Amino acid sequence: MRDFIRQPAFREEDLGVPLPDSAHACSVCLPTWASVLGYEEGREKVLHRLKAGYPRFLRSPQVERLTRGAHEELCGEGEQVFVFPTRNSAQRAQRWIERRSKLAARSAGYHGFQTVVVPEEAAGVAREYQRFTGELVSSRMAEDWLNGGLKNGSKRELLRRRLATIYGTRASQVSVFGNGMASITALLRSLPGVAEGRKTLQLEFPYVDSLKLQELFGNGVVFLNEAEGESFEEALQRIARGEFAAVFTEVPTNPLLRCVDLERVSAACREGGTPLIVDDSAVGPQNVQVLPLADVVTCSLTKWLSGVGDVMGGAAIVREDSAFADELVAALDHESQETSPPYLGDVQVLLSNLKGYPSRLERANETALELVEMLAGHPAVSEVWHPSRTTTERYDQLKQRDGGYGALLSFALKSARRAPRVYDALEVSKGPSFGTRFTLACPYALLAHFHELDWAAGCGVPSHLIRVSVGDEDSEVLLQHFTDALRRA
Repeated sequence: MRDFIRQPAFREEDLGVPLPDSAHACSVCLPTWASVLGYEEGREKVLHRLKAGYPRFLRSPQVERLTRGAHEELCGEGEQVFVFPTRNSAQRAQRWIERRSKLAARSAGYHGFQTVVVPEEAAGVAREYQRFTGELVSSRMAEDWLNGGLKNGSKRELLRRRLATIYGTRASQVSVFGNGMASITALLRSLPGVAEGRKTLQLEFPYVDSLKLQELFGNGVVFLNEAEGESFEEALQRIARGEFAAVFTEVPTNPLLRCVDLERVSAACREGGTPLIVDDSAVGPQNVQVLPLADVVTCSLTKWLSGVGDVMGGAAIVREDSAFADELVAALDHESQETSPPYLGDVQVLLSNLKGYPSRLERANETALELVEMLAGHPAVSEVWHPSRTTTERYDQLKQRDGGYGALLSFALKSARRAPRVYDALEVSKGPSFGTRFTLACPYALLAHFHELDWAAGCGVPSHLIRVSVGDEDSEVLLQHFTDALRRA
């Protein structure tokens, strides 16, 4: 197997290589600016070379084979099929697809799986449902079925106990899901205020699908891009009046690595009887401790906690003394079992990958600080985003005693037109996702906001921003890679 720490994937011939070298890789190499544009524009010369992709956006080969079999058995002319992990998820998907597309769909069983069969005209809507909710069959589940049988049993309780230790709570407060977006979807459905018809509030620029999820599956969302000044004061007053079903934020945000004043937000939420939902995926619980201020913490286990990039998983952790604890724990536990449960094979891999966490992040934290300092002092760089430089005082209030500033950072060049040249010359692995043991870079806005680049730029995320997830490489070697690439600027 290829070791991407010593042999990064950055050359043209690496286009489409799975990152990591696994049949269950959660990322794929997009080594050039042109390949990223080709991917987003749907160019066949790029797409046909992809051997992997982020599972919510691109079916794994195993899930594609499973879907082809279901298509042959269930579909008529002009129909497509989508496979779901449970009956509950399929039924919900069917109702949502029919409402959005105004077309009839049908659910059907397929050898132990649940499917939704839709007219081809509704296929895009069905893909949206799985992308935003995360309710899909994992590559390991599909692989095991194709090889003769699914694994029986559950180590879910063991995973819950392990995560509870990391977060400093009881296992009963932890719910686990098939992926990070599935955990946020389950939480959104579980919020009493959503059932009552209230909107949610998003503070600070979030990961794109978190915002889209609230727009499409809640009652709409009020979005405050920078939680500062008069607009922030007004938002705090509205929170304290109980206007929102919940307040969502990330600590820190992705890709701008900013932090809201979480203490003030938490106080307003308690006054207004409003759940506060905080996602810590960008740096992980080893670096920040937000559960004491949040009602629920969500986390993508796919990223830093796994550290490998070969398995999907998500978690929602409810604070024990939250006013919403009993109701949310019961609802999330039901969602975890009935809608998007983690597959046993994935749980086993997650438990194995968790070994060495949290000490695994220490070196990456240190190397990231060195890279941030180098980039910030480089004459070609206009801005660097990292918690050590961005809203640092707020981050410091949340930083664990032995934690660091995280290994995720972003930077932009003074000359936007030279960004493709620098990206192409960068000798680190390049593709979506983050949190792997090997460094991973990508032009974030192109991948996350390709069809709304002007909007993203207006929110402070320029189209030429390059996001970097720092891995376990020797720091001198890694910094030299960036120094060499920046000579192109």
